Amino acid sequence: MVTFVDITERKAAQDALRRAHEEAELFINSVPSILIGISRDSRIKRWNLAATKVFGLAKADVVGKPLAECGIHWGRPDIQVEIGSWCAGQESRRVETLPFVVDGETRFLGLTLNWISAPEEKIDELLIIGSDVTEREILGQQLRQAQKLEAIGQLAAGIAHEINTPTQYVGDNTRFLQESWPSFKELIAITREMRQEASLGPISPQTLQRFDALAQAADFEYLQTEIPRAIEQSLEGTQRVAKIVRAMKEFSHPGAEEKRSIDINKAIETTITVARNEWKYVAEIETHFALDLPLVLCHAGEFNQVILNLLINAAQAIAQSVGDGSQGKGKIVVSTSHDEGWAEISISDTGAGIPEAVRSRVFEPFFTTKPVGKGTGQGLALAHTAIVRRHGGKIWFDSEVGKGTTFYIRIPLQSSEA
Repeated sequence: MVTFVDITERKAAQDALRRAHEEAELFINSVPSILIGISRDSRIKRWNLAATKVFGLAKADVVGKPLAECGIHWGRPDIQVEIGSWCAGQESRRVETLPFVVDGETRFLGLTLNWISAPEEKIDELLIIGSDVTEREILGQQLRQAQKLEAIGQLAAGIAHEINTPTQYVGDNTRFLQESWPSFKELIAITREMRQEASLGPISPQTLQRFDALAQAADFEYLQTEIPRAIEQSLEGTQRVAKIVRAMKEFSHPGAEEKRSIDINKAIETTITVARNEWKYVAEIETHFALDLPLVLCHAGEFNQVILNLLINAAQAIAQSVGDGSQGKGKIVVSTSHDEGWAEISISDTGAGIPEAVRSRVFEPFFTTKPVGKGTGQGLALAHTAIVRRHGGKIWFDSEVGKGTTFYIRIPLQSSEA
């Protein structure tokens, strides 16, 4: 028995499905952005031509493999944990600068992650769309470094004064020691004569008389008191200069391209030292650091820049209230703490406060209430970008006109602990 079945419609449907698949593949490969689809267990299901060009890996070589182990040389040792967190959630997210290595060069990806779920079609994939943002990241780093050096340039005169003061009394004390040395030299010489005479017999009255005269001329009791004090002051001066230079070096260092765990208490102390000449005439600074604060994963240079901007703003706000500080100074209070997975920094001032009419605009680029030449309107805008976009944190403030302002910063601790 021979049975014939008309499969024309099925064949047409298969051809249509094949053409649709080819068209979809053509469309996916025509997208200039990286497009990767992975399953819940992070195995690669889709891989377009842009991904092949960026990573140098063909689709046939990666499909079915876990994304963390597909042949990409990731620049993060915790990449499996990171990708696992992508697959564990359901929400969309943005990954700003994910490092990877190609031909010995570290490059960066900017990625957008979106889940595509269609139970009736048995589709449940994480769609990763992104691009190589290395050039943009390098330009951003150069811009941030230029802004940091610009801030240092603005502080240069004050820093020179801070270094000059201890240098002056080191010089004065050194000259005092230099002028005192001849008297000691003569006393040492005559004590040697007295020792030689004592080895042969009694010391002559003439030698003792000369010794008494030299000791009286040298004002020996005065030198006994003042020379140790001069040495102590000189050591304090050199330590003060070393502290300023070390703070400048730490502050102006370009830093690593990736985040690193830092002691933010120490970073804040460094920045307070760098900015000292900006606040010392108008304010006293009080610090309350949480000693049990863990290391925080962040871009150290950008964090220092944010703290510097806030300290300078606080000093200038206080100056509006107290003038040059001759009739009394204001106060800046810097505190750190941690709570529920966040490191929190607060910087309070007793300045003029922010008028209610402009509070909604303080983080806008180029917006400033300062006189011409006193501000560019970039400080708080850059602080907002650095904390919110670069660190996934939060920045906000409370202010009362005539009483002062407090800025709050929160940076997540979870990544650092991991």
